Amino acid sequence: MTTTKPSTEPELMHRSRFCRVGAWLERVPYALLAIPLRVALATVFWNSAMVKLADWDAALDLFRNEYNLPVLPPELAAYMAVSIELSTPVLLVLGLATRPAAFVLLAMTSIIEIFVYPQAWPTHIQWAAMLLVLLCRGSGKWSLDHLIRQKWVAAR
Repeated sequence: MTTTKPSTEPELMHRSRFCRVGAWLERVPYALLAIPLRVALATVFWNSAMVKLADWDAALDLFRNEYNLPVLPPELAAYMAVSIELSTPVLLVLGLATRPAAFVLLAMTSIIEIFVYPQAWPTHIQWAAMLLVLLCRGSGKWSLDHLIRQKWVAAR
């Protein structure tokens, strides 16, 4: 038979404080959490587009010689990548079409992971985790998606 030691006053106070902090953190609204997710992802992909556009010939060379994507011609893949990297960050920051944008970026991240840089999975899994949150939960209340949804519901 085991006996449990009765909790001391400081232990109880510590547990109580820990529970209060946990409860406070759980009350943080998703809308507040979604903003840094949207901005962080937008920054990653926007910066990638800016690097490609700064030296388009070098970008094309990467698609021709290093990336080796199956099926797509390198020039088409380069244009598609830059188009996605320019448009989806704007959508994410505005919170407009967030779920479709997150889906497209998740697909792009998967392609990069599988075909281009499989050794970079620690970075890609971080992007994927953030994108999955946005895909599943949306952009939050502080977004154009939410405003549009509110207007649509009010118009019905």
